[in-house]
Amino acid sequence: MPPHYLFLIAAVVAETIGTTALQASAQFTRLWPSLLVVLAYAISFYLLSFALKAMPVGVVYAIWSGLGIVLIACIGFILFGQKLDLPAVLGLAMIIGGIAVIHLFSATTTH
Repeated sequence: MPPHYLFLIAAVVAETIGTTALQASAQFTRLWPSLLVVLAYAISFYLLSFALKAMPVGVVYAIWSGLGIVLIACIGFILFGQKLDLPAVLGLAMIIGGIAVIHLFSATTTH
């Protein structure tokens, strides 16, 4: 796997950790989760910058945000008991499909 994809995946993981901590921070009223939010997002953006060296910003952002949305929805379901109805699940599936189309068929990504 090309290094820029590894950086992009790591950026998604960091962003997902930050967003999970955001939920746990209780609107920034809890210190440690709040600090984790800031640190995780800083790491995510730093790693994202490496992916941008090899891929267009629109494609990087689409993959980063799309995978982040799907992972956070899953984490919300598992950790926080947040329910997903059928339209939400179908929408998340379409996001995954869109990411797959970009990765498999777009000439703007380097494989």
